Amino acid sequence: MKIFIIAVFGLVAVAQAQYNRYNPQYNYNTNGGRNWAILKQNQDSSPDGSYAYSYDTENGISVAEQGQPKSFGPGNQVEVVRGQFSYSAPDGTPITVTYYADETGFHPSGAHLPTPPPIPRAIQKSLAFNAAHPEPQTPYRRY
Repeated sequence: MKIFIIAVFGLVAVAQAQYNRYNPQYNYNTNGGRNWAILKQNQDSSPDGSYAYSYDTENGISVAEQGQPKSFGPGNQVEVVRGQFSYSAPDGTPITVTYYADETGFHPSGAHLPTPPPIPRAIQKSLAFNAAHPEPQTPYRRY
């Protein structure tokens, strides 16, 4: 009897999920219900792990990226990626971001991105002094 009840609940759950998936009442489109056409799309991937793709959409979004694996010895491999994307902000300002990502992380650049303030002169002098006069490396004391 327990198996029958579990099976019935399972069928009801599957039917409800299927109904919600295709019900137009549940439109999760965040751009006001408008779907934009893809005007141009290219994709390429190679057996060595490198790839490239790009696409342009009807509403002005443009994306291009390429990447290839980079090895740092046995078992140490990262993906080196370069790309760019552009779109129009809600106020009409064109936004373009170029980026690269490697073993050091993700590095975006764009005119709209904030930049850090310059390092004060006193801190630059202190960093230079610390680099020129490193502390001696002494092992931890073991008792």
